[in-house]
Amino acid sequence: MKKNLYYLLALIGLIGLLCPHIAFSQVKTSYNDLWFHYVGKNMLSEKTSFTLEATMRYADGLNEKQQWFIRPSLDYQFNKKIIGSVGYSHYNTYVYGSPALNKTSIPENHIWIQGTYSHFIKSVKLTHRLRDENRFVGIAVKDNNTNLYYIDHYDYRNRLRYMISCTIPVIKKDKNTLIFATIGDEAFLNIGSNAGETLFNQNRIIGGIGYNINKNNQIQLSYIQQHVWNYTNTIQEDNPTLRISYLTFFDWYRKK
Repeated sequence: MKKNLYYLLALIGLIGLLCPHIAFSQVKTSYNDLWFHYVGKNMLSEKTSFTLEATMRYADGLNEKQQWFIRPSLDYQFNKKIIGSVGYSHYNTYVYGSPALNKTSIPENHIWIQGTYSHFIKSVKLTHRLRDENRFVGIAVKDNNTNLYYIDHYDYRNRLRYMISCTIPVIKKDKNTLIFATIGDEAFLNIGSNAGETLFNQNRIIGGIGYNINKNNQIQLSYIQQHVWNYTNTIQEDNPTLRISYLTFFDWYRKK
């Protein structure tokens, strides 16, 4: 088990070290981000569930709004290890920072499919998640009469996201995990004919701790080192991020 964990940690570290140096931008910035995050999983049957995820993100502490999104999905549990999902996401990314990534607030709509594979090495849970996002990104154009920017049209872009994470029990109570630690990495890859100037759109190195309040409620506190490359590769962000997450789990079909 220890040998496999060493390989996992080495892989996460290698991705984290390589990603910031794969593309060199003209301007590099850094913001201390704060993210408030909710995930609610609702079992509709023994194998089918509805998940609702939502986030409000801030840059420079709480001083600037950075982004919000809402992400519903329908999930199907093929077996104990594999879950397939199809979902929709709506994003709004604000104008923040100096220099700013955007000239005006940018909306995005995603239609995506996802596969999640989980397995155990003794008591340690490893999760692999692969998501294919079909993105429709609002494109801002300047109005020459007012000098203001507006959303003129939407561009189609394709993005592939791969996440590997490791969940380690820390404290147990009555054979159930009470407190756990997490570590992982998620890479966002621009793919397709309209992929932009860089292979990487983002990379996130993630570490945190979680507490199971009861069988239905969980809280997590995570530190994320986030690297972001803008579409034209003119700005690169390197953001230390604190994420506060609240998660709920309900078996509605068993309550009927």
